[in-house]
Amino acid sequence: MARVAGVDLPREKRLEIALTYIYGVGRTTSKEIIAATGLSPDLRAKDLTDADVAKLREYIESSV
Repeated sequence: MARVAGVDLPREKRLEIALTYIYGVGRTTSKEIIAATGLSPDLRAKDLTDADVAKLREYIESSV
């Protein structure tokens, strides 16, 4: 399970929805994160590679 910003992303959810489980991230912010990292919004959290998770962590940590 991918862990980003202290939250385990639900494995079966699409990335666009899974990111909203992070406090302070809604649908709009989730879409911005996905666009900035170049990931597909239709990608499932279980299909994220370690490199993808690292991109998400870097972007979210730099945005705080």
